[in-house]
Amino acid sequence: MNKFKIGPFLFILSFCLLALIVLNIFIGAVRVPVNKMFEPGFFEILKLRLFRALLAVAAGSGLSVAGIILQTVLRNPLAEPYVLGVSSGAGLGAVIGLLFISLGIGVNIAAFIGGVVTIFLVYKLAKIDGRMSPENMIVAGIIVNGFLSSILMFFVSNSSSGNIHSVIWWLLGNLQVYKIAPVLILSLTSLAGFLISFIFSKELNAMSLGEEEARHLGINTESVKIILLLVATFVTSLAVSICGIIGFTGLMMPHIARRLVGPDHRLLLPTSVLMGAIFLLLCDIFSKVMMAPKEIPIGVITSFIGVPFFIYILKKSRKVYFK
Repeated sequence: MNKFKIGPFLFILSFCLLALIVLNIFIGAVRVPVNKMFEPGFFEILKLRLFRALLAVAAGSGLSVAGIILQTVLRNPLAEPYVLGVSSGAGLGAVIGLLFISLGIGVNIAAFIGGVVTIFLVYKLAKIDGRMSPENMIVAGIIVNGFLSSILMFFVSNSSSGNIHSVIWWLLGNLQVYKIAPVLILSLTSLAGFLISFIFSKELNAMSLGEEEARHLGINTESVKIILLLVATFVTSLAVSICGIIGFTGLMMPHIARRLVGPDHRLLLPTSVLMGAIFLLLCDIFSKVMMAPKEIPIGVITSFIGVPFFIYILKKSRKVYFK
């Protein structure tokens, strides 16, 4: 897609995003007539649906940015925000918070700390002779992810029936919030992640060609990797701490966006951010209407779509995705 088409394309994506936010507000597991939605008696429903739609936008955008960073820095088309074990670390933290700290902000803090501690552990394991290779990072992530998942399942299997329901519902992903604070926090974090990544667009473009090539262009690849991996971890940990585990968004959106606008991160980042927000809004609508009045956890919807996509990328992984 050339530069003369990217402007209108981003405008169309932005229009679709706004339309889906409005649509998401008027669609719920419990049907409320459109003409009554703005009546005083339905104000709380309107507010909660608006919070939910905005949280979907923030989470989808942030996870897409994290996915772009990991796929480029690790030079792996299968990389996504959970490949380094961040999800298991944040999930374990959240489960500990749910079981031992009680509901509330303590759960979010515990999940966030779990994700951050996990990435530091993975980085230390992957660092050999003072340097961190993408291959070692992925292997270390898989090992840590498996270990933390086993601990997480231990806590779940030894919890009371009442606690298990809360834990499982959280682990499957949930966009419903009752206060504006988590929405604002994740929105600002995702925006900051996007801006920092955009500032490093030149470095990301160079690193997508290969680490050696980037170093020959004068880029301090080790410093850039540390900064951007911290950004991806920060955004992912916060998203998981608020929304639970929502997989595959960070895997799919960067790939689709790269096919549409090419590998230039100055175009790839805004396109992927918009597409990630649109994707989660669509998934949220499906989660509310497919089995209404019951809701399907949004993580189930994204996994149902993401697993076939993952298999497709796995089969095509012999090709070079960054050219």
